[in-house]
Amino acid sequence: MSVSAIDGTAPARPPAQPLVAGSGLLALTLGAVYLGGDGWRQGALFIIGGLLGASLYHAAFGFTAAYRKLFLDRDVAGVTAQLAMLAAAMVLFAPVLAQGEAFGQGVVGAVAPVGVSVAVGSFLFGLGMQLAGGCGSGTLYTVGGGSVRMVATLAAFCAGAFWGSLDLGFWLDLPGWGPISLAEETGWGAALALQLAVLVALWLGLRAFSRGAAQSPLWTATFAWRDVLGGPWPLLLGAGLLALLNLATLVVAGHPWSITWGFTLWAAKAAAALGWDPATSPFWTAPFQRGALGASVFDDITSVMNFGIVIGALTAAGLAGRFRPALRVPWLSLAAAVIGGLLMGYGARLAFGCNIGAFFSGVASTSLHGWLWIVCALGGTWAGVYLRPLFGLRN
Repeated sequence: MSVSAIDGTAPARPPAQPLVAGSGLLALTLGAVYLGGDGWRQGALFIIGGLLGASLYHAAFGFTAAYRKLFLDRDVAGVTAQLAMLAAAMVLFAPVLAQGEAFGQGVVGAVAPVGVSVAVGSFLFGLGMQLAGGCGSGTLYTVGGGSVRMVATLAAFCAGAFWGSLDLGFWLDLPGWGPISLAEETGWGAALALQLAVLVALWLGLRAFSRGAAQSPLWTATFAWRDVLGGPWPLLLGAGLLALLNLATLVVAGHPWSITWGFTLWAAKAAAALGWDPATSPFWTAPFQRGALGASVFDDITSVMNFGIVIGALTAAGLAGRFRPALRVPWLSLAAAVIGGLLMGYGARLAFGCNIGAFFSGVASTSLHGWLWIVCALGGTWAGVYLRPLFGLRN
């Protein structure tokens, strides 16, 4: 539990909402049973998604506010937690990806091309997440937590991702260098050592940058086991759980955690239902995309996990007693949510993922595009922070 700055006591937690929490748990149970009917993997991935949603919600583990605090307040706690999460995921991923299989199933990392497309896309994503007030994972867990505003962001996110898929050919024709895996270039031992050294250097730089500024806690001394169900959780606990659950995703799905492909697919299915012809798009005539578009959304790994994240966050919000949707959203704030969602969706498609699929999973897989993603996304974030007040959003 957090501690009051006034009297040093822990604030009272709101009473749990049994109906909300129970509905979430029931949905997770029934969903896992239904999805497991044709094989255990989809049901397991749905549960992993639920655990991700609960972890994100209880730890309030976001990227958007962490970067904003970095720029405006020199509060580096959120970014430090991300470094810890990345370090843990790198160490966990390395032996599995080096082996190339887990429990008899082949596994691959999140490795994507490096080029102008990633640079532009991640800049747009960083800008968009500040206007929207949430990133890829943040959008899902806040929707599950009851944010009506973020429902608008999610709808726009899907539309932007679909738009980006239609334009992707143009962006890929711009200069690029193809997929670059540091592990393939140098070997897993050297790649892991190099990336860990970079994280240590970044941590030391953040410490120097933040000297003299107030910092949010990475761990709270008052956290106890009674807080596990109702939260809140310390940032470092969230970081460790997200790394472990990404490893679980890698082992069960055969690839790391991703989010925004699901958004792209949902919008494409909606467009097809309204009369759009997929044959007009090179992206959607490729074998994987064409197959996903013709299959059930419940056959898609990313979609199933996304559904799990929303329901897991809903369950966590009920356990925390904080599921209270606000139906009235100021129109300027709503406009920022829609614009931000469109930018994030379009940018994520160009950049081969968002803060999860491109940055978290990409860096954990030693993909150079993950490092390019965060550099350019921080540039977009900086711009977005100074645009927020135009929409009546407080920094």
